[in-house]
Amino acid sequence: MPKVIVLDDLSQEGLDLLAAASGITYDVQTGLKGEQLRSVLNEYDGAICRSGVKLTADVLEGNRRLKAVVRAGVGTDNIDKGAATRGGIVVMNTPAGNTLSTAEHTIALLLALSRNVAPAYQGLIEGRWDRKKYMGSQVAGKTLGIVGLGRIGLAVAKRAQALEMKILGYDPFLSKERAQELGIDPVETVDEMLPAVDYLTVHTPLTEQTRNLIDEQQIEIMKPGVRLVNCARGGIYNEAALATGIKSGKIAGVALDVYVEEPCTDSVLFGLPGVVCTPHLGASTEEAQTQVAVEAVGLLTDFLINGTIRHAVNVAPIDPKTLESLRGYLDVAYRLGLLMAGIHSGSLKSCRLLYRGEIASRDTKVLTAAFAAGLLENALDEPVNLVNAELLLKERGIEMATESRGDMGAFRASMIAEVATDQGQHQATGTVFGQSMPRLVALDGYRLEAYLDGCLLIFTHQDVPGIIGGVGTIFGQHGVNIAQMAVGRAGDQPGGDAVGVLNLDAEPAAEALEAMRQLPAISGAQTIHLPPAGELPSWLQG
Repeated sequence: MPKVIVLDDLSQEGLDLLAAASGITYDVQTGLKGEQLRSVLNEYDGAICRSGVKLTADVLEGNRRLKAVVRAGVGTDNIDKGAATRGGIVVMNTPAGNTLSTAEHTIALLLALSRNVAPAYQGLIEGRWDRKKYMGSQVAGKTLGIVGLGRIGLAVAKRAQALEMKILGYDPFLSKERAQELGIDPVETVDEMLPAVDYLTVHTPLTEQTRNLIDEQQIEIMKPGVRLVNCARGGIYNEAALATGIKSGKIAGVALDVYVEEPCTDSVLFGLPGVVCTPHLGASTEEAQTQVAVEAVGLLTDFLINGTIRHAVNVAPIDPKTLESLRGYLDVAYRLGLLMAGIHSGSLKSCRLLYRGEIASRDTKVLTAAFAAGLLENALDEPVNLVNAELLLKERGIEMATESRGDMGAFRASMIAEVATDQGQHQATGTVFGQSMPRLVALDGYRLEAYLDGCLLIFTHQDVPGIIGGVGTIFGQHGVNIAQMAVGRAGDQPGGDAVGVLNLDAEPAAEALEAMRQLPAISGAQTIHLPPAGELPSWLQG
């Protein structure tokens, strides 16, 4: 008989469902950690947690009984998914359970900023009747900018529209057509929307691309009197820059529910005029806690009784033989997705994958899912893997087409990825050397051979003498080592357009990139971050 342990406080409705589950027993033990937690987990087949308990690698190490962990909520940062995967433990979450509550809290903070709710109440407590001091701002007719149009971002948009606000939205993985259907005016970059918004809210994951997304430079181009809300992840806004903006009068209000370090009881923003902060209350409603608990129990019991896997963040329904035989090309597909996400500009409209040679007759559907997972990995505020990647693309109005051809072309097997945006399209071809060495063998019509790992610098240039030397000199002056280099031409004749791909040992400084772009024959340069060689996503390990 399967046994389940509940490791954090769970709503009574969830516990009642566990009690009613046929053939399953459960215990509640909260506050466990360290060796005690490690020992207890060896006695159970499944576990349900929230964010309180930390399921680290040492806690999961050596566990031979635990089959699944379900996080009652979205974030799984408190679970070492790599260690869970290596131990054969399925990790699932409840991505939709707190959507409405977080969206409502965003709107609540937006309105609190607009009408000075917190300071006005504090004035009454202190015996003051300051009607003139707390003159508010009406939100109807104002423009709200939303960065990230996933579940929560779209829920915020819907509620803001009910308040008669105009919505500008940025999400490169939501097509322009779909955004317009939803009554959202899409923009191509975050900076494009900033001068036009009266309010700004963000609903993205915290990545290297979104860390300090709003900094001094972005605040500079905003209109005076702008108000900013963050109920997503701490660190998307630079809090020090916000404080400077408040003090200068450029920013009228800031509302935060999340912080770089939590718990947070000390911030440069606390106590400043126009600031309203709450202690990560976005999902703290009775309804959200009930919904994620009920959903978590349903996921775990369905898995333990029927073997059904839903909302998994670390595994996919692939049999071991298929996984092993396609592992190299799954890695290539995933890295091509990451590459295309970094290269493309504008609003993504469609993707096309062409499989050639030996892999054309294999299970290419899973390769397509791996490409989609890489394409979306750093763009969404929810986990992406082989199970949900294609669905998430479809929900954003992005078309995915595939084609298979048995002829080999230049390689025994290869895959060509094309992405189309409203600004054009890009194409990349990948293959596997040996059993597990992913390679980029063509980019936008240029033939080359580049490693698909680490920090890549891609630059377009004229095929003339001195380019490679000039680039090498600049990076040498800035202390950046070039590990690998590949250069490709469109044809066989020199003197035309060409592309270069460098694998760098470190991220180049902005000054180095700018110096490189100033070379007369170079027309563009950008960095793309891929996993190190041999590092696989958690859903591909095992």
